[in-house]
Amino acid sequence: QVATVTEYGAFIKIPGCRKQGLVHKTHMSSCRVDKPSELVDVGDKVWVKLIGKEMKDDKLKLSLSMKVVNQGTGKDLDPNNVSLDQDERKKRTFRDYTSQKITLEAVLNTVCKKCGCKGHFAKECFMQPGGTKYSLIPEEEEEEVAAAGCERDKKSNVADDSSKKRKK
Repeated sequence: QVATVTEYGAFIKIPGCRKQGLVHKTHMSSCRVDKPSELVDVGDKVWVKLIGKEMKDDKLKLSLSMKVVNQGTGKDLDPNNVSLDQDERKKRTFRDYTSQKITLEAVLNTVCKKCGCKGHFAKECFMQPGGTKYSLIPEEEEEEVAAAGCERDKKSNVADDSSKKRKK
């Protein structure tokens, strides 16, 4: 029987026992419950399952759940506590304490045996026979070297053009 309703759950009187247990609002229903007072009222009789016991300051605290019990028949819907274990796993968060950046240098520095381009393996090659070859965009340092090489080529082409004009 519901003894009191609070903003965080409901305290339930257990028959044949002087103790009361708490049904937290997260264990009242499989749906989200914002206000427990919308679900239960003081004096309502509900079916509950004991899901936890805790000794704190020489007092026994009982945790109860309504969502794993059929409220019409009182049948235990989670006899092996599978859904309770899943709920606990959902609450845990993964924390990465390494804070190291992941680099893919091994793949970036590879050359495809099929097309000869950098950045992928032959089994991942997307080149069609006779099609366009694609490669990774070079790094800034490589671009500067390539740009300097292109400028030299342009100067030599200009010199070649002027020599060709003289020959005519």
